[in-house]
Amino acid sequence: MKSYDGTPVSGIGRLTKLFSGRKRVKIISDLRTPINGISALTKLKSISNLLKKPGYAQSCVQRLTTGCLATACLLLVSASPAVQAATLSGDSQTILRLKETADGKKPYPLYEYLNLSGERMWGQGSLNLEAGGWGRLELGDKIADRRTDTALQHGYLGYRGGKGNLFFQAGRQFIAEGVATERLDGLYVRSDLESALTAAAFVGAPVARETDFEGGDTIYGGRVAHSRPRYYTIGVSALRTGQDNNRIREEEGIDLWFHPSEKLDVVGRSSYNSITSGWMEHAYSLKYAFLDTLLINASFSGINYRDYFHQVTTKVFSLTNGVLDPQEKVTSLGGSVSYMNLDDVNISADFKTYSYDIAGSANYYGAKAAFTLPFSILTGFSVHRMDGESSRLRFNEYRIFASKKLGKADLTVDFFDVRYDEPINDVSNTYSLAAAVGYEISSQLRVAADVDYGKSVDLDRQVSALLRLTYYFDKEFSREGRSKSEK
Repeated sequence: MKSYDGTPVSGIGRLTKLFSGRKRVKIISDLRTPINGISALTKLKSISNLLKKPGYAQSCVQRLTTGCLATACLLLVSASPAVQAATLSGDSQTILRLKETADGKKPYPLYEYLNLSGERMWGQGSLNLEAGGWGRLELGDKIADRRTDTALQHGYLGYRGGKGNLFFQAGRQFIAEGVATERLDGLYVRSDLESALTAAAFVGAPVARETDFEGGDTIYGGRVAHSRPRYYTIGVSALRTGQDNNRIREEEGIDLWFHPSEKLDVVGRSSYNSITSGWMEHAYSLKYAFLDTLLINASFSGINYRDYFHQVTTKVFSLTNGVLDPQEKVTSLGGSVSYMNLDDVNISADFKTYSYDIAGSANYYGAKAAFTLPFSILTGFSVHRMDGESSRLRFNEYRIFASKKLGKADLTVDFFDVRYDEPINDVSNTYSLAAAVGYEISSQLRVAADVDYGKSVDLDRQVSALLRLTYYFDKEFSREGRSKSEK
């Protein structure tokens, strides 16, 4: 592969050894040609046609993800006179949840979350490795099909060029480009072009766990945007998902950011569903700094259920489960005014109105405040009212919290209370009282514990606890590949 300015980047060709079959090798060989924005989009389009073949996408991109992770680890720590020192950082979180389920079981799951981030200079750019995953072990009663479970959340090898703001990533990753906010196994490229244009493209297979419906076996799309960094960005994007050559999702959208003055920001997006021929969503917000300490916010959004929930992978959001009406439409308007004295006071008032074509309307409004008291105590409270047409949407909401830093330890207490106008399941008052304490053993190691006692309309007086151990690490490797330092 070559960088944006044509500088050779050695090592990527080694990935071809991790694949079998001429077509898989052809994908990698295609990526070794110069990448310069428009040509990259053409390459990814041709790759997408190959991935459309039934059953081919998953096997190819899963091998690609595994191969990228293995190659990235070798490249980050291997010895090479032409390569600069590398860094490897990350964190580990071990979490034990103590909670009784509604049917009286006590699974006590133990979780391990691990995130890794590596970087090494490579030619005129840099080579990056990002990986993260989790594992679960049920120490108590068995509630799932098996006591253990694991998942790779993300894992990709990336290259960032020295010019043109070029990004290239291969593996399991989360894409956020216009209408696409997806996790996929595949390829992603992004680069600045001439005339203040930016182009991005991606192709691969969707990643979804425990699905009730098919989510497609191929996904591809992209975004083109025009920007003036200090004033505006306008982008257009598209997304396609298929299953055995059948149309699953076809979405297009426009997104924008306007900054006409230092005090005004406007952000928004609109998404269109080509299969249902309808607008899925409109969402726009405005922020105006009237004074240095006074901030005004306004927001608008609209969602059409038939278009927005047309393709889902879980039964909860299915339009055929009898819960969501495909004819429903919701429009919301909101705003807030905040006074911020950065030294010790933050006070705000907010409101939001929801208008449903079928379910009716509801208004949510109130105020909140936060104060810094003597002895470094942070405290605050909020009061809100939900006024809707159903009994579940008519209640008063109260919250009060406080936190205190005590050397290497910190303590937080949070009380949340909801009082319904009419009882639901014979319950008119629900609440939650949470307390948390943390202690920093060292700059790399922290331990924390949370306890929560509460009552809801579905569960009566439930107690849960959580224990968390967090470890941070940061290593630097010399050119010879030896560990040079640890922070």
